[in-house]
Amino acid sequence: MDWVNLLQWPAMLVTLVAAWAVGSTRSGRRQWGFWLFIASNLLWIVWGYSEGAWALIVLQVGLFALNLRGAKKNAEGS
Repeated sequence: MDWVNLLQWPAMLVTLVAAWAVGSTRSGRRQWGFWLFIASNLLWIVWGYSEGAWALIVLQVGLFALNLRGAKKNAEGS
């Protein structure tokens, strides 16, 4: 399960890139940011499960829902 421990690094990198993209004034880049955040949520959930980090998992599930909402609102132009 050592490969799972390495997931924290791509999860961190994807989260940073997503935060940069979501801050864009361009709708398409923001949309990519929300989908990258969703990918990072999934990576953090896998990593958190391997470490027994239940609070992190609950946080990521909540953020996942908020990122889906953000992606939907961004696509609608709201």
